[in-house]
Amino acid sequence: MHGEILFAQDDGIATLTLSNPDKLNAVDAGMWRGLQARMSAINANPDIRCVVLRGAGDKAFAAGGDIEEFLTVRATVDDALHYHEELVAAALDAVRACPVPTVAMIQGACVGGGLEIAGCCDLRIAGESSRFGAPINKLGFSMYPGEMAGLLGLVGPAVLLEILLEGRILSAREALAKGLLTRVVDDEEVEKEALATAARILKGAPLVARWHKQWVHRLMNGQPLSSQEKREAFDFLATEDYKEGLDAFFTKRTPVFKGR
Repeated sequence: MHGEILFAQDDGIATLTLSNPDKLNAVDAGMWRGLQARMSAINANPDIRCVVLRGAGDKAFAAGGDIEEFLTVRATVDDALHYHEELVAAALDAVRACPVPTVAMIQGACVGGGLEIAGCCDLRIAGESSRFGAPINKLGFSMYPGEMAGLLGLVGPAVLLEILLEGRILSAREALAKGLLTRVVDDEEVEKEALATAARILKGAPLVARWHKQWVHRLMNGQPLSSQEKREAFDFLATEDYKEGLDAFFTKRTPVFKGR
């Protein structure tokens, strides 16, 4: 039985569900392909303003990759390169490249490949009993360098090395303290809080959310902004949403943004 990536859309929010419940939502090759395809479609859809990623049920976000298929999909170096570059890295890049905010809704195990997916999201909301790690040193293989990028950018080299060298499973509170998570809530409040987070995002101007993501990613490359980029930072001045936001502020009403 293979897993699948489920898709739902409601009022500007797209929800992607990692579904492989018989294996704690372990991500198999087909799911990596499906995640990349779903994210690519979302990234090209102007009607979507926020993406929530979650695991099916409440036992796991995703308990890593599907190790049972590794003997076939990674049997040779060429097979492994194809698997990790064309499937896994492509899916993670699609999540990271999403122009609208992404929220990981984490219940239960978030391990290995699941941690990599969550690490590529902008915000991570987790339950108290969720757990995190990448204990692949106990399986005799290393994390592919191309898949480390999201976690390295998120927590830095010291924490990433701690996770990989010790192979220890972290509690939600320890993961929060180390910068892996945005916030931790009671288990029964995870879905409510993730959807409330998405709702707060939707209250803001959609073009502004895209620009904030764009500029944060741009600033992370360490290069100074060009004169043209500095001018582009004020593109909002020509938008209808900017005029609407100011008018709503001065007239003390709730703004109605249209993404224009």
